Amino acid sequence: MLNIIGDAAGKIWQYLDQNGSASVTKITNETGINKNDIQRAIGWLLKEDKLSIEVKGRIETLSLK
Repeated sequence: MLNIIGDAAGKIWQYLDQNGSASVTKITNETGINKNDIQRAIGWLLKEDKLSIEVKGRIETLSLK
């Protein structure tokens, strides 16, 4: 499980590095990572202080620090 979450975190980081900030839904749709793994990977990246979350209304936008 740790490898799956680590791989998902890497894919999210690469996606944001290449595309800039994006919503969780957009990242999920464009990377093909399932929602549970996306949420776990977001936690991983937040713990490593590599991610920022901005909430506008009901949309969470992720970006790299």
